Amino acid sequence: MTVEINGQELKLSEGSTLEEAIKVSNAPYKKGTAIGILIEKEDLKSQASVEYLVKTSKGEFKIELKDDSSLSSKRWVSLFKDFNDIPVRWTSKDALAFGPFSTDMEPVRGSTDMDRFTLLFGAGGGDAANTHIIISKTRHASEYGAPEDGTFARLISGKHVLSGLDRSDRILSIEPVIEWEKAGEHISTTDLSLKLESGSKIFTYVEIEIDPLAPEGAEFFFAVTKNGVFDIDFVSSSFISDHRFQGELVAYENFESRSTGSVFVRTVGYGAGKLYISTDDRTSSIMHSVIGHVTKGIELARMAQSGQKIMVESIPEPIMLLGMTNKDAEEEMSALGIEISREGYTEDTGFIVNQTPATTIGIMQEGKVTVQGVNPEMLVTIELYDDLAPKTLDFFRHTVGLQYNPVGVLPVMMTYENTYIFKSEKPAETYKELLPENTPKKTISGEVGVTNQAAKRAGMIGVKTSDDDLFGPTGERFANTNIIGKILEIDKLKHFKDGDVMYVLESIKEE
Repeated sequence: MTVEINGQELKLSEGSTLEEAIKVSNAPYKKGTAIGILIEKEDLKSQASVEYLVKTSKGEFKIELKDDSSLSSKRWVSLFKDFNDIPVRWTSKDALAFGPFSTDMEPVRGSTDMDRFTLLFGAGGGDAANTHIIISKTRHASEYGAPEDGTFARLISGKHVLSGLDRSDRILSIEPVIEWEKAGEHISTTDLSLKLESGSKIFTYVEIEIDPLAPEGAEFFFAVTKNGVFDIDFVSSSFISDHRFQGELVAYENFESRSTGSVFVRTVGYGAGKLYISTDDRTSSIMHSVIGHVTKGIELARMAQSGQKIMVESIPEPIMLLGMTNKDAEEEMSALGIEISREGYTEDTGFIVNQTPATTIGIMQEGKVTVQGVNPEMLVTIELYDDLAPKTLDFFRHTVGLQYNPVGVLPVMMTYENTYIFKSEKPAETYKELLPENTPKKTISGEVGVTNQAAKRAGMIGVKTSDDDLFGPTGERFANTNIIGKILEIDKLKHFKDGDVMYVLESIKEE
């Protein structure tokens, strides 16, 4: 039988399971995530398409027609099959042109306004026999000899491809993206033993292209989905959303329509920090910043149900050097062609605790990064008790920065006898609960405690280097203390004094 998995056709024996299809195809899949399956009963296709996949010598991008009734849109529909093997004629910081070719368009003299990532037909020298496809890289105005109806389409994915195209490149082919009518069954399942039917379309993950206009939003997205998973906390008719970082403030960067496949975050008001994937077209919003767009797997996002998880991958992948050694980071950046400079503790064994630029997009745009290293003795590994203190750990990760970065920061507030007290710079107790949770009957050396809301100094973090039968790690009574984990290298605490900064690396749990 024949099935399709993530757009690729696959031959399988009758009665094959979902697990066998994933293994044979080597499709991206993360254990425990939901998989979408569409079983079409009728071969019904839309006669018209508004989306087109443009394949070039440097990669693919997708466009969407703005108004299929305009003359330029109709011109595109009638001519796109003839655009094979059309070269890049010129490229600039504002736009790129494919051509020339001949059309019957009527050029109009004067400047044409173009929004970022829009397309129009332009006539060089006002001659329709010298027509080009113009793609805007920036918002600008220029005299392109365009027809009166101006832009006819917009780029909806593959925006990163534009920056790599030059005059040696060309369009290889253009294909309409056919939308299938809803003439079949669809399910979202985690059952890998499910037997497949011939003709099934399988979707195992969602690929998201990050928008370069949202560098801070990109880091927020990377943090929420750092395990490669989008948690579906809510499903509506037009979006799915992940609420794990609700309460986090995110910079507003990119105002654009929340079209199907848009990935956006709420930046203000109730629900700030919620991450969304749009499954239907919505208007732009001053409360939601668009940070990327789905390039593959929107079908899975549409099928998935509340309470499920779906696998996500990003373009580009995040560049996060914190927690790595200087040597390992240099090797990784060399493979990407990115120049790296060391500061602070510059030995190969130094652990990186900061990177500049801080964002993946910033590093890629500059082609270089500066890293701040510290002596390994200033970084401790901590084992966190997720099963015993999930609410308090939500607070802890937010307050020390572990929700965004692999390395947390804990300034030493005071030390006395066998006790070390830390007060983080970020007051997460203002929006995170610290109710009593996993309170101890005895303090064990190396265990980390957080003062809960039963005491005035809620949010204080502490650890003792010896057992104590009277007080918790923060010096509070046991009932006022939540135990969240333990430091694995307790001997390293002897290096710290008041005013120092201790860096925290979460231990990796084997599955």
